[in-house]
Amino acid sequence: MNLAIDIGNSSITFGIFKDNNLLKRLSLPTRPYCYNIFLSKLFRHYAFEAVIAASVVPDATKALENALKQLRIKKPLILGKNLVVPIKNLYQFPKQVGQDRLVNAFAVIELYGAPAIVVDYGTAITFDAISAKKEYLGGLILPGIETSLAALEEKTALLPRIKLSQPPKNIIGKNTRESILSGVIFGFASLTDGVVKKLKHKFGKNTLVIGTGGNIKFISPYCQEFSAIDINLTLKGLNLILK
Repeated sequence: MNLAIDIGNSSITFGIFKDNNLLKRLSLPTRPYCYNIFLSKLFRHYAFEAVIAASVVPDATKALENALKQLRIKKPLILGKNLVVPIKNLYQFPKQVGQDRLVNAFAVIELYGAPAIVVDYGTAITFDAISAKKEYLGGLILPGIETSLAALEEKTALLPRIKLSQPPKNIIGKNTRESILSGVIFGFASLTDGVVKKLKHKFGKNTLVIGTGGNIKFISPYCQEFSAIDINLTLKGLNLILK
């Protein structure tokens, strides 16, 4: 079995794989950086042949490596450190691309095909373009839904912080909470479809559009451009890189 670890800004997701099958998905908050107890329980229940991780949080990566070292686990494969994503990277400054974005691009090529657009709804929202030649071209980055909600509360005197729970039933909110929720959901959904249409105009109308990320479930029902939703895309990509 393999253990794939996706270290994001808000949460760490663990995928337990047997061959190409995802047996179990687990997650915990990225902060605080204390993973020893969680990992010790995990390794008591499973015998992993290999461990691979992609991270956008350097401090969390160090804490994870230290926890694995204390458990006497053989050196994990860390993308960008002792392993590279097998994809041609055409970013102007290749090292600036988040490893999760490259993993997603690789996974889409292997599982769905190209050309393709990956839309990842996490702490940040990213749009990544993959050419018909299976090259990573670059993309767009903007604040995520919850990041935007936090900024709205912080920068205004009277607007409250709301949680993403039940999606809005109507575009017209009847109270402040409904108005904010409607604004972010319908607003980001329209933004998503609009950006995808512009990218399709560049790459072709048959370009695949794959959605992923922790908040994709809130947005995808209000969008029209997705070809598929794959919440485990990054984990699958990590496992494919191991294979």
